[in-house]
Amino acid sequence: MAPTTIPRIASTTAVPPPDDGGRPRVPRFTATLAEWLAAHSVAALRISLGLVIAGFGALKYVPGASPAEGLVMQTTEALTFGVVDGRPAVLITAVLETLIGLSLLTGRGLRWCLVVMAGWLGGIMMPVVLFPGEMFPGGLPTIEAQYVLKDVILLAAAAVVAATALGARMVTDRTGRAR
Repeated sequence: MAPTTIPRIASTTAVPPPDDGGRPRVPRFTATLAEWLAAHSVAALRISLGLVIAGFGALKYVPGASPAEGLVMQTTEALTFGVVDGRPAVLITAVLETLIGLSLLTGRGLRWCLVVMAGWLGGIMMPVVLFPGEMFPGGLPTIEAQYVLKDVILLAAAAVVAATALGARMVTDRTGRAR
């Protein structure tokens, strides 16, 4: 039996002709989209981060509603050498998360919020450092460890919001690419 040949389909994507600088021109839609994203994406990230953190905080006001409640108690007790434990630890965390969330949502008080958020981010990552045997029994992450490790995304989002709040700006070249 003769081998079957698969017909080749020509690509329908054409590279725009180069502009004066030898780089391909960016289609108008792409340039417009890039400009819109540069203008609005950090605010959208700040607001969504505020919603998530405020939501985490709101759950902690209701006993048993937050899946992180036990972890908060255990971590806070370890970090404060037993001075703060149990329900007060959860309520303090709830208040911090609510204030951070509201600051991110409104855009007000962002500089003080960044300082509080840095401590909060350190605190929410602490279980991995303080309780590695409980978080990774047999080397695999428990559901609690996964809950903590997903906070790396919050850390990265907070870094972008912090950079912007401290004066950094996204700059694009004339092809629409960030630089």
